Amino acid sequence: MTRTWGISASILGGLLLICLFGVSQTVAADSIETPERVSTILISSDAFEWWLIRWKDNQIVCQIFTDQENLPTGQEIFSVCGRDVYDEWINTTPCEAAETGGDDVSSCPGLYFHKIGHRFIEKTIKVDLPAPKVWLDLANCDPIIPENLCREMPLLLLTGEEPLPNEQITSIHAVIDGMNYTCESETCLVSLQPTTSQGVEVLFWADSSFGDSSKEFTALIRVFDSGVPTFPGGGGWYVDILSSQWLGGSGESCAQMWRAFPTVGSPPRWLSTPLHEDYLASGEPYHYLAGRLIAQGLVDTVGCPDGGLLPNSYANPCGLERARAMVDLWQNRFDPLILKVAEETGLPAQLMKNLFAQESQFWPGEFRIAREYGLGQLTDMGADTVLLWNQSFFNEFCPLVFDSSVCARGYLKLTKDEQAILRGALAVHTGADCPDCPDGIDFDQADFSIKIFAQTLLANCSQVSRTVYNATMSSPGEVSNYEDLWRFTLANYNAGAGCLAHAIHTTRQQRLPLIWEHVSTNFTDACQGAIIYVDNITK
Repeated sequence: MTRTWGISASILGGLLLICLFGVSQTVAADSIETPERVSTILISSDAFEWWLIRWKDNQIVCQIFTDQENLPTGQEIFSVCGRDVYDEWINTTPCEAAETGGDDVSSCPGLYFHKIGHRFIEKTIKVDLPAPKVWLDLANCDPIIPENLCREMPLLLLTGEEPLPNEQITSIHAVIDGMNYTCESETCLVSLQPTTSQGVEVLFWADSSFGDSSKEFTALIRVFDSGVPTFPGGGGWYVDILSSQWLGGSGESCAQMWRAFPTVGSPPRWLSTPLHEDYLASGEPYHYLAGRLIAQGLVDTVGCPDGGLLPNSYANPCGLERARAMVDLWQNRFDPLILKVAEETGLPAQLMKNLFAQESQFWPGEFRIAREYGLGQLTDMGADTVLLWNQSFFNEFCPLVFDSSVCARGYLKLTKDEQAILRGALAVHTGADCPDCPDGIDFDQADFSIKIFAQTLLANCSQVSRTVYNATMSSPGEVSNYEDLWRFTLANYNAGAGCLAHAIHTTRQQRLPLIWEHVSTNFTDACQGAIIYVDNITK
């Protein structure tokens, strides 16, 4: 593909590219061969020599070198010796004459291994070299959180990164509303102008002196006048950037998946992430939590009717009154970690806390519903969702349970038994019951489970993104809005993908906008609980 670069006096979309070190017009030729980013390393290695021999005539049919003393694996036989030899080997039955010490083994079918010895060999390994990247930042604004408010119209800074020594970024390219631009340096500045509520698409990449280019990265940028006289001379600008290359904080992970901007300015409280844990603090009279604290003997309820408990094991009024101080302490003890995990994953901290309040009232042990575990009450279906829809989490968690060769197949290609074992192991890591612990809870396990539930939410965001796309063939941000996409995600978490997919497809068939107001009316009777669940978390 040939690209031509130039500067136009007309800037579509209201963006002007300013290059720090000038602008030039160049033409890339298709005939130029791009070098491969690999390096070869010569290493010495243990080598165990094996001969694969036919019983019938003692003929050597294949020679295999392995790096361990055990017999070569089927994969090694197939790779080195080919399918025919592999098929003959895999169908070989034990040779009874050899096992009984008989001399005549020529009648035995198939092949056998003979270990020749051990030696050191040199072999060449190919190592993939890291590719160049381009990062986004603001050059003249440190946005005021949480509104992402800049005092003046900001400049977007694109910075190339070349990880190879003795190589450098030679140019940075950007495509803005169909216009192509090049800066012959490792940095470029983009002067932003007001955009629509949908933002402006930006495509950008870098060229390297190595002779290749980075991958093409994308960003969605929105610049909105605050309309409020916050600063002298104006109200400032709300600036939101959705891109994997954004350096201005972790970004909102699910917003990036959906390509849906958060609400302009301050988000609603249930989608906020405060700057300090104190702003997450709550003081709700949780009867269920009080009942668990009483049942664990952590509250003195002497003199209360029935020991302070109702028949359903919730606290009665007397029990709640006695437990109230500990209830207030307990419901806020996880706030620092919730905030930390939210900042690491780009999830709204308040939403995570609201979800835990709804699911478990912050009691991380099993009680209310059997086979639901932890602060977020992980179910078997929930474990299936996170392992299937969060690939990075699966890659991290699976090797804790299975050999890496098993995990390499991916969750869908595991056997049903292997999938069940993996889901069970995840439940064990999520639940925090500990009969031998002073409070009946393993708090290290409870703390760790917060990270798991964050990854589970990310998986549900991903599944919702696919559900909306399947129904509309559009990105979620084009057909819905950020707040309602979160409502869809909470419904997906609570009732499952089947309930949400049916409601979304039905709404689409009715030719109605994909907003919560319409989608929620199309939940079936069996799925109606999701509506109350979402309302309780988002109110």
